[in-house]
Amino acid sequence: MDTRTTQATASQKNSNELKRIFKEKLLTKIFCFYEEKSLIDVTFKVSNPVSLVPAHRLILSAASPYFEDLFNSDRGNNPVIEINDIDSDIFESLIIFCYTGQTLVTVENVTAMLKAAIVLQLEDAATPCVDFLMTHINECTLQGAYALERETQYELLKQKIHEYEIQNFMEISQHDEFLNFEVEKLQCLLESDNLNIAREKDAFDAITRWFNHNVAGRREHLPLLIGCLRLTQFDVDFLLAHIQTLPGCELLALKASMWIKEPSARPKINIRFPEPRGGLTLLAIYEVDLADNPCALQYNKAEDKWQNYGNIYNYGQQRRAILKDDNIFVFGGTENGKPSNTVLSWNLRNKIWRVLPSMKQAREVHCVVELDDKFYAIGGIGDGNTSLQSVERYTTSNGWEFVKPLITERYDAGAVTLNDKIYVLGGTKRNYLKSVECYNPDSNTWSYCADMIEQHLCCVVTVHKGHIYITGGYGGTRTVERYDPQRDTWSKICSLDVGGANWCRTAFASLDNKLWTIGGRGANENETSVAVYDDENDRWVQKRSLPSGDIYACFVVPLSLLTSK
Repeated sequence: MDTRTTQATASQKNSNELKRIFKEKLLTKIFCFYEEKSLIDVTFKVSNPVSLVPAHRLILSAASPYFEDLFNSDRGNNPVIEINDIDSDIFESLIIFCYTGQTLVTVENVTAMLKAAIVLQLEDAATPCVDFLMTHINECTLQGAYALERETQYELLKQKIHEYEIQNFMEISQHDEFLNFEVEKLQCLLESDNLNIAREKDAFDAITRWFNHNVAGRREHLPLLIGCLRLTQFDVDFLLAHIQTLPGCELLALKASMWIKEPSARPKINIRFPEPRGGLTLLAIYEVDLADNPCALQYNKAEDKWQNYGNIYNYGQQRRAILKDDNIFVFGGTENGKPSNTVLSWNLRNKIWRVLPSMKQAREVHCVVELDDKFYAIGGIGDGNTSLQSVERYTTSNGWEFVKPLITERYDAGAVTLNDKIYVLGGTKRNYLKSVECYNPDSNTWSYCADMIEQHLCCVVTVHKGHIYITGGYGGTRTVERYDPQRDTWSKICSLDVGGANWCRTAFASLDNKLWTIGGRGANENETSVAVYDDENDRWVQKRSLPSGDIYACFVVPLSLLTSK
């Protein structure tokens, strides 16, 4: 580097440092003047309780346009100026803020402090008040934040509450306050691509709750709100049963149904939100071969790569897991070489484990699903190495209780929920099974569906576009089968070009309207395959692979859950 350039850079650094020191000394001296009541040129008489607060006009005018305008007015020429709409302790705290840039915000004073900062046009004081309010929302109450926003009409508070509602929509939608949302406010939330919901039906359920609160007065707004949903994420049966029957929503349901059933016609179909919300990604429970260190991997769609989200040590052998809201719930498995009845949850936000009520029966290589806020543990192997026929259900009100058992005892099966029913597929009793059972929770009964084309043990199963997909198993099959619940029929699609000794340790997922498979070995035995199904060409497209390892589960999660602090 040129010597003159080096000298100029050093000189600039020295100059900046001198300016910083000068500013600090100046501010320190100014505050000393305030504390010593030196060179005071204005005094405020504040009520509740009556107090005299001295200050310097120049300092306050520089800190706030409110004071600048005040001191340039006739009223501002008085040596003593009365302030009647702000408590004296709050006012004095904000005057000190004008000198120091700091003030103490507490749960007790945050409301009064924010209102006063808004009145005095102290934006730099109002911002930390809003931040404090939103980070202490449990203590300050959401209702209090809503009331404050209505009273002040403060734009920053309105923005922060909106961000909070986006992030905590599931909780917000259960509040009584939600029932009184203006249609424009609810529309704005539903349109958000980052709405923090686990599935699109959560948004539909929230609309239904809001609508039922005032059916007559809200009937005309229903099509507008339903149109904000990502309708193509529902299956056709749901659209016809739940959307088409709503007043004014018939055309919306018809368009979405056609979009799903006729891919070639999509360019001609006008749907406002044809793509899924952009805030969804994959989270896989993964373990490198022989590492004995399970972790959660987050998929980065933009870069087509996987990155570590956190260690998840308690995810032991033969456990089964489901995702609900912001928790991964883990059921049973193997502990000390025996089946376990333990239930744990791992929070995606704080990565903390909790112990929950244990199942009535110890289970390993079983099935677990969630339906209507109820957990179901199905079949598996129990104590004494016996295959199980029993099914138990957990509710917060009644805990674990047995329901109607399976028709056929089985373990290493697959299970999903579709159209408000539970489907259990394949597995084994003493031999590999093709059979499929369907549970109706309303009647507490199991019934057989059409057998699969092939036997599937330790299978991979998911719901995608209103159909059930299944593959894999120790039997070595790479066949992928698709079940149509309307016709009660099975068909085959393109087989997977993967396998390996641990082919059962893999997962399916439905993301961005595409079917994903994660796990198994592809052409490279040292890698774990990741592929996406191209349904128009009936082929699997490879994505970025992982190092050789096992996939125990894979979930579709809102990206905001994984990026929240």
